[in-house]
Amino acid sequence: MRGAVCYQFGEALEVEELELRPPTTGSITVKVAACGVCHSDLHYIDGAWGGELPALYGHEIAGTVTEVGPGVSQLLIGQRVAASLIRRCGSCPFCRRGQSFLCSGTFALDAEPHVFGRTGPVWTAMNTGGFAEYVTVDQSQVVALPPDIPLTVASLLSCGVITGYGAVTKTASVPGGSSVVVIGMGGVGLNAIQGAVSVGASPLIAVDIVDDKLAVAESFGATATVNSSTDNAIETIMDLTNGQGADYAFVTVGIGPVIAQAVEMIRPGGTVVVVGMPADGVMVPAEAANLADRSQSIVGSKMGSSTIANDIPHLIDEYRAGRLKLDELVSGEFALDDINEAIDGARAGTALRNVIVF
Repeated sequence: MRGAVCYQFGEALEVEELELRPPTTGSITVKVAACGVCHSDLHYIDGAWGGELPALYGHEIAGTVTEVGPGVSQLLIGQRVAASLIRRCGSCPFCRRGQSFLCSGTFALDAEPHVFGRTGPVWTAMNTGGFAEYVTVDQSQVVALPPDIPLTVASLLSCGVITGYGAVTKTASVPGGSSVVVIGMGGVGLNAIQGAVSVGASPLIAVDIVDDKLAVAESFGATATVNSSTDNAIETIMDLTNGQGADYAFVTVGIGPVIAQAVEMIRPGGTVVVVGMPADGVMVPAEAANLADRSQSIVGSKMGSSTIANDIPHLIDEYRAGRLKLDELVSGEFALDDINEAIDGARAGTALRNVIVF
């Protein structure tokens, strides 16, 4: 198979022939049809979170099952699936609490490397390695797809959609009528907008530094927009919330000062939800006395607190009913050989989601 490998942090990926070992107990091999380019991939490529090299990135996957390992009974060869980085062992403390997105279990697939390149083993980042023609993942990472959903848009369900939408509907469980601010109008931010629309948030305020992205946010359901590069975002949000501040602020960009600024946007008793992943070592200054006195909360949200077996089918139903925009999230489709162009577009902030298609 062919895949795009990173040999040095911050450098362009190299497309080369790779060897993929057969699936082990409990795992399956998927022929990749589409893999979205997520900002988490960019952070890994830049070395923001460390990791091993050489590495194969990509974790928003849709494709077709081509091989199943021992112990796999629920998936069939030829089945269309979405594959996520979320794995579920079913027995660790987190899985027993219904928090499979935090699973700490062990998997047979991790016992030894299963992808090899010209220099030896290749690390499959985030348990996936989707910038390749085939991937082998644990069976718990995949969800069967119906025949009527295009695989290109289905790939986005594996991360960007569930992360943003779930942050609102699951992590924060935002009540209807709440005032909501979403900071950052990339793929995750727009899906937080969609989640807020689904619960009836009002007002629903989108914040970004690019007017074109704010215009897109309005088309996704934002009732007001703020360009924080030209306007005082805190003052504007106070005006839009009758001087109180928002009930919830969702930060979908991994920037420490923006998280700190979000605290100034919420009312007493309000909540900041950190959705975007900052680089290792990023600290957020906060006045602890103010947090206590104002009874405010700062919470994290990993992968939208999603359980993919339930949440991806629900989102597919919303898409079919016309209540969830997926096609509109795809900015461009790129061949594997053009992956660095797709990455450059995502890095420049000009794309909602670029997708590698096979």
